[in-house]
Amino acid sequence: MPETTKQAAPGAAAPGATAAPERFEPRIVAFFCNWCTYLAADLAGTTRLKYAPNVRVVRVMCSGRIDPQFVLEAFAKGADGVLIGGCHPGDCHYESGNYKQLRRYSLLHRMLMELGIEKDRFRLEWISASEAEPLKTVVNDMVEKVRELGPLNLVIPSERVPEHAEEALVP
Repeated sequence: MPETTKQAAPGAAAPGATAAPERFEPRIVAFFCNWCTYLAADLAGTTRLKYAPNVRVVRVMCSGRIDPQFVLEAFAKGADGVLIGGCHPGDCHYESGNYKQLRRYSLLHRMLMELGIEKDRFRLEWISASEAEPLKTVVNDMVEKVRELGPLNLVIPSERVPEHAEEALVP
């Protein structure tokens, strides 16, 4: 009987060979203003600008409507970074939403730093509807910075309340 040899499947590593380490691909959640930054992302797509596919866009009517809880939840659910994009100051469709977001961002940024989340993981940018190229630059820059930082590895405490704590809460 003829001998048969097993051939490796195409793309499979040879026996005894070590596989190349996988490159970390960050997951970034982006909250974009409907009137400016979201339209810049749309323009980038229609003009076929290439930018990192690591960003998942959430369209909001105004950056001022982004509750800090949205950012915290994005990190808690596995995002490695959060990007907020809004209208330039003075150009808000709702007059002062971006100023409101700037105040929230400043406070939330400090809180995230206290929680041990690096500053480059959370970013606020003013990008108007006609600025597709700056949007591409911001997205690619953020992806590279977060890639250098590595996975977030956030430890979320369990939601279970210890039994002795419940006794203290009941009068």
